[in-house]
Amino acid sequence: MLSVHSLAGQVFLLQLVVVMLLVAAALVALVVQARRDIMADARHRTLTAAQTFANSPGIVAALNSAHPSAELQPHAEAARKKAGVDAVIVYRLDGITLTHSDPRMIGKRVIGPYAAAATGKPFTSTFKGSLGLSVVSAVPVRGPDGSVIAIVSVPVTVETVQHRVNQQLPVLLGSAAAALVVAAGGSGLVSRRLRRQTHGLGPTEMTRMYEHHDAVLHAVREGVLIVGGDGRLLLANDEARRLLDLPPDAEGRHITALGLEEGLGGLLASDRPATDEVHLAADRLLAVSKRLTAPHGPVGSVVTLRDTTELRALSGRAEVARERLQSLYDAGLRIGTTLDVKRTAEELAEVGVTRFADIVTVDLLDPVLRGEEAPGTAAGITELRRTAVSGLAADHPLYHVRDLIRFVPAHPVSTAMAEGRPVMVGDLSASHDWQAQHPERARRVLDHGIHSLLVVPLRARGVVLGVVDFWRAKGSPPFEDEDVSFAEELAARAAVCVDNARRYTREHAMAVTLQHSLLPRALPEQSALDVAYRYLPAQAGVGGDWFDVIPLSGTRVALVVGDVVGHGLHAAATMGRLRTAVRNFAGLDLPVEELLGRLDELVAQIDAEEVAAAKDGEAMISGATCQYAVYDPITGRLAIATAGHPGPAVVRPDGTVDFPRLPVSPPLGLGAGLPVETAEFTVPEDSRLVLYTDGLIEDRTRDLDAGLEALREALTGPPGRTPEAICATVMEAMLSDRPKDDIALLVARTCRLGPEEVAEWDVPRDPAAVAPARAACARRLTEWGLEEVAFTAEVILSELITNAVRYGAEPIAVRLLRTAPRDPAASTLIFEVSDGSSTSPRLRRAKVTDEGGRGLFMVARFAERWGTRYTPTGKVIWAQLSLHQPAGPEAEDLGDILLGQWDDTAM
Repeated sequence: MLSVHSLAGQVFLLQLVVVMLLVAAALVALVVQARRDIMADARHRTLTAAQTFANSPGIVAALNSAHPSAELQPHAEAARKKAGVDAVIVYRLDGITLTHSDPRMIGKRVIGPYAAAATGKPFTSTFKGSLGLSVVSAVPVRGPDGSVIAIVSVPVTVETVQHRVNQQLPVLLGSAAAALVVAAGGSGLVSRRLRRQTHGLGPTEMTRMYEHHDAVLHAVREGVLIVGGDGRLLLANDEARRLLDLPPDAEGRHITALGLEEGLGGLLASDRPATDEVHLAADRLLAVSKRLTAPHGPVGSVVTLRDTTELRALSGRAEVARERLQSLYDAGLRIGTTLDVKRTAEELAEVGVTRFADIVTVDLLDPVLRGEEAPGTAAGITELRRTAVSGLAADHPLYHVRDLIRFVPAHPVSTAMAEGRPVMVGDLSASHDWQAQHPERARRVLDHGIHSLLVVPLRARGVVLGVVDFWRAKGSPPFEDEDVSFAEELAARAAVCVDNARRYTREHAMAVTLQHSLLPRALPEQSALDVAYRYLPAQAGVGGDWFDVIPLSGTRVALVVGDVVGHGLHAAATMGRLRTAVRNFAGLDLPVEELLGRLDELVAQIDAEEVAAAKDGEAMISGATCQYAVYDPITGRLAIATAGHPGPAVVRPDGTVDFPRLPVSPPLGLGAGLPVETAEFTVPEDSRLVLYTDGLIEDRTRDLDAGLEALREALTGPPGRTPEAICATVMEAMLSDRPKDDIALLVARTCRLGPEEVAEWDVPRDPAAVAPARAACARRLTEWGLEEVAFTAEVILSELITNAVRYGAEPIAVRLLRTAPRDPAASTLIFEVSDGSSTSPRLRRAKVTDEGGRGLFMVARFAERWGTRYTPTGKVIWAQLSLHQPAGPEAEDLGDILLGQWDDTAM
């Protein structure tokens, strides 16, 4: 409040100074007035005392007595004390003092202003005598004859007068102080209120604020009115006067007396607030906003006025532009949600119908629909395939979806394709080029109410992919030039999405083709298992799931399912490499755990090569899982191992489902040389082995446990179902609408080879035992009705037994197997000779000087296939002979075959 920078502080200090000056002046005036009053009182008192004493009875007698001083002195002292004067002096006319307050002065001559009194005139004057500066009044004493006989003088010293004045000073000063305090308090209250009302602003700031207020109020392009609580106009700026055409004396008049329109005048006079209400004022449309000032100010309202007459047309165009920008934004979100060309065209048609056209059709080139590259130039192209239609009922007169349309060269579509620019036909009824395409169809289109067309080519990377046709029907205005830019922008965005979908279609087709070429095209013939399968690629693209059925020696069959992590060409190529590796390893008759171990090393090697060849650290790591099972139809044993893959399901002959617990090894590539564990168990005949990939049981809507339980429910059913029926049931129950991962399913019904199809003999390690074994083989072949292959079989078996007796170790056993698959042409005869040695024979061409070494050559010559597999106790040499191929050589031809091994010249 004491700050000199604020108006309130300056006012307070000014008031305080003024009050102090007024109080000081009043105090001085009071002191001077008191002194004057006391002096006047002294004159009156001395004069009265002198007159009273001079006229007192007995004074004349006392003066005429012999001793006047003795007579008068006591009376004079008594009168002095009662009158409160300093002395009562009686002089004779010669100046001799008869009475005095100072006895020493009695009898002395005193010189004083007595001449006037001696003449009989009393007087009062200031005189400096023996008592000092004093106020003296002198009155003559008259004798009986009226003559002046003496003079009475009564003085009062100025010191006495001053003393009386000083006695009044504390009261005066206290009163002045009290007045100063009261005045300062009042000034403080006034300044405090002023500071609150001026917000602590100084005079300069307030002056500048009011100048700015006036400048803004009268320069703003909005009208401003301030209306009082009684409905009178308190203030109107220049813009308000212009907009409302107010008279010069409008301020102070009531709103209803200003000649305003009824609606606007009623709003301004009421206490109702408003926001951007449109009212008519003469020929203007005004947006009126009204706010009440109470309770934050005096009762009234503030009104702002905006002229919207000129903005109305602009706002309409801006709204259209805003809606089209919103449409383009929505198009960016709605077009291209899938990488499907047809669906992208449908999305374009749906977006165009929303806010721009009544009907939208999309026509694309056939190569684009197939995912192929469009021709580099669109000149001369007149054939398009109708791909999408939106905004019409099923019975519309336009071409339907999938129709191949051949446009005439002058048609707007042909022009747009050839020139690569939009073509607008404002009035179809006047377009002969459009009607020339199909006059009858054109008439039906016009009868349907369609009257305007805008054709925009779909261009991406400088290549025309097709066109989009925007149609407007009755109730909509014809297309105008300003519509072309929006249609071009919409078509440009859609063309990029169509091209992306086309390229994806091409790459997806290539990946699917590659994947299908790497998967089994047909199941091999074998007698151990009745197999059915399903393979379903993911919607997002091809993946790395695979399956395989591999016939092994001894009528055994290997079942394989695997899954390469990821999707795309890399996953498909890796899957092909792994499938080929599994088939090659299986051809070596490796044990289950050893095969997965080698496959793990292969994946680790592939990953190492990818890391070494990768640039910028972007290596494609080939994570994979695999499950490998070998089923032996003779014993019913199943050996199975898994590397990070879900375990199989076994459907028993009674229809119950079991998920055997298997030891799980790490996924391929992560084993780090660790051994793979194998599980072996016997599977009852007519059981169903179910192998699958994780895409079957895992989904966005369920976890692994829920998927396994759903699979159990799908597999549970009546006994005797075929593998094909089980596959169909499982896929129907487990498949989601859009699977995110590949699905591979393999169902195999187990079969057994009966005792009548297997023959076994133990053979001592003695060359003489070869002949009995060969004879027993011949007898069994005769029992089986296979006499036509008996000679070839005896030759093969003799060589295998002789090789085992000569080079092998005990125990030696011979097993003869006859297989009869569903296809009789695939029937085979299998010879197996096992011994306790782990050495493997190898086929070589004998030298001309060698006496032996030609046995395996004859086995390879007569048998369809032959090989060696190792067992925990030794090895098995086997050979397979087809029962429906031309019979082997006769005995007379055997010599020629053997002699053919020598060179006649060398002999």
